[in-house]
Amino acid sequence: MSTPAALRDWLITETPSSRRQAAWGRRYRLWCDFRRNPLAIGGLATVVLLIVLCLAAPLLATHDPGQQTLTNRLAAPSAEHWLGTDELGRDVYSRLLYGGRVTLGMVVAVVLLVAPLGLAVGCIAGYFGGLADRVLMRVTDVFLAFPRLILALAFVAAIKPGITSAIAAIALTAWPPYARLARAETMTVRNTDYIAAVRLTGASPWRIILRHVTPMCTQSLIVRVTLDMSSIILTAASLGFLGMGAQPPSPEWGTMIATARRFILTEWWVPLVPAIAIFVASLAFNLLGDGLRDVLDPKQR
Repeated sequence: MSTPAALRDWLITETPSSRRQAAWGRRYRLWCDFRRNPLAIGGLATVVLLIVLCLAAPLLATHDPGQQTLTNRLAAPSAEHWLGTDELGRDVYSRLLYGGRVTLGMVVAVVLLVAPLGLAVGCIAGYFGGLADRVLMRVTDVFLAFPRLILALAFVAAIKPGITSAIAAIALTAWPPYARLARAETMTVRNTDYIAAVRLTGASPWRIILRHVTPMCTQSLIVRVTLDMSSIILTAASLGFLGMGAQPPSPEWGTMIATARRFILTEWWVPLVPAIAIFVASLAFNLLGDGLRDVLDPKQR
């Protein structure tokens, strides 16, 4: 396996000699299917580029994102300020990079909270059924009955506006679809022969859920999370725009649009730049999610 050709042969062999080889071979085949979709590759490249730019913001920023220069406020894009300055003379390009850290960081935090929660609720409800299923699904239906943004606004208004409150509010409203999806997947596999065989070995229900049911639901959940990240970005930016998310002078994309919206007909570049960033990030995650769905969802194959 010292050459790429030998490594490829090792990955695509029809007779793997170990579980490790079979697992890596399957991943390689999925990657080959994924890279045949140019739009999905473009989405993946854009997402990776956005993450790199945000992580490297301290190195790439040309100015301090909070530095105010009132004598140079609302300046047009130039060699000194690549994307111009805002109403307080702050560099829009630098604030865009640091704002991406806030917005995308909120998205990652929400996903890390809601994906395990939704997966756990759905798997437990789908596997045990009966009373547990009815109670958990009725709670899920209550949260699904409210529009996501309205419920998030009510939750943030009830406590204190800020990044932490916005993350908690979005997480509170985002987990029900994952629970419904995991429940449907669990109900499909809970009566299969291999689950029955594991049950006959004496495995406890919790072990079956953790070791055998949950992995079967993970692929569908990954696809749903990727497709849902664009709506999470929009919700986070909307909370910032309405003053319920990140608070000024924090450089968050939604907050940047809110503070500059009155200049949209004159100094249009100030609100337009963060709006384009939100659009590009949302589109990239949608393209990536579509590509992953085509590869990971067996119904699409």
